[in-house]
Amino acid sequence: MREEQPGTRAGVDLQRRYPVALLLYGVLAVLAWFTVGEGTVVVFGKPVELRLIPILILATFALRTILVRQADKIRHGGE
Repeated sequence: MREEQPGTRAGVDLQRRYPVALLLYGVLAVLAWFTVGEGTVVVFGKPVELRLIPILILATFALRTILVRQADKIRHGGE
């Protein structure tokens, strides 16, 4: 069995925090949607709604969280 390094989180701890993290990403996305003003910005020559930019950033953080959990499940044999 592999020893956990000091400062790292155990699989059970990450599993418990996972739904809370995804819920908070969702809450932040809703708050960003309602607080960022309407408008457009040109990205690669195409107009993009300004409020989609923070949503995209939060979505990348959520995707990273999902991938870390999947990697942890694979590492620990799908427990």
